[in-house]
Amino acid sequence: MDAYGGFAAVYDAFMDNVPYGEWAEYLIGLLADYGVTDGLVLELGCGTGSLTELLARRGFDMIGVDVSEEMLQAAMEKRAASGLDILYLLQDMREFELYGTVAAVVSICDSMNYLTGDGDLAAVFKLVNNYLDPGGVFIFDLNTIHKYRDEIGEETIAESREDAGFIWENYFDEESRINEYDLTLFVREDGDLYRRYDETHFQRAYELSEIKQAAEEAGMEFVTAYDAFTRETPRKDSERIYVVLRERGKASG
Repeated sequence: MDAYGGFAAVYDAFMDNVPYGEWAEYLIGLLADYGVTDGLVLELGCGTGSLTELLARRGFDMIGVDVSEEMLQAAMEKRAASGLDILYLLQDMREFELYGTVAAVVSICDSMNYLTGDGDLAAVFKLVNNYLDPGGVFIFDLNTIHKYRDEIGEETIAESREDAGFIWENYFDEESRINEYDLTLFVREDGDLYRRYDETHFQRAYELSEIKQAAEEAGMEFVTAYDAFTRETPRKDSERIYVVLRERGKASG
């Protein structure tokens, strides 16, 4: 899992088209569907904390975990400005540790697609199951194979802003179902001077059957999957899906 480096400094600027408020309302609605309206909630892959703060403002006691020190630094700067009581932990979601259990775990904005290794999904699910309250839920989203293969695969995206610009090249391998993002950033530092950053990110597309199998291996209950931002069954042309898993007991030993 590659951490965001130079991109962290301009991540929020380039993500200003993401309707975090609408995403938060949808997620809060899903949590309510499964009986979670308050209490401790863990966000895996919290990034700069945009969604974390929205959930905290709605009364959830938030914990955010991310593997990128730079992204968490941005999140903590937001926390200092807002005064919200949020605990941020610098941890890899494949190995995260908490001091106790939580009512729910969430992971949004395709953070779970960054789990590219065989067994990674089941490993995270096992940890989530371990740290969930009895009957607690894990709600996460995923980019689909359709999105990688048919929408962004082999595409180059470029954007320029006043203080930064980027070139984002995508390569999707159908056999491995790994999407490679080659990202070149140009960030203004002094006057007309721009510093260049190069990063490579990898995401993996998962079949729903693989998610169900990993949940079974982890001892979790697969509850349902939705076409993103609806309560409808995923379609062949769904670009993003939401998955709901439930804790169903801890492994002994």
